[in-house]
Amino acid sequence: MDLFFCIPIIFGCPTKIKPEGDPTPRICPRCHNVAVQRAKSRTWFELCFVPLIPMGSKHIWICSICQWSVPLQPNWEPQQANFGYQGPPYGVAGPPPRPH
Repeated sequence: MDLFFCIPIIFGCPTKIKPEGDPTPRICPRCHNVAVQRAKSRTWFELCFVPLIPMGSKHIWICSICQWSVPLQPNWEPQQANFGYQGPPYGVAGPPPRPH
């Protein structure tokens, strides 16, 4: 009597994205949200959902809202968001004086 076993082999090459340093918020040119960050994109060969061999990697800018991405290029980066304190609005002299 012959036995036949069918063992499924699942493999693929998914891309995993890992954020890198540089916590400065940047503005997405597509959706205009402050959600762009620097990341490393790496493609792996996987066998049965276990990453085995890195196939390639690159550094990218990626928006976490609309998934816009572009490779890092020399002398170009997305615009930084300006959340700095601009001072009091016109007509306001500052906080009220404290009682003594």
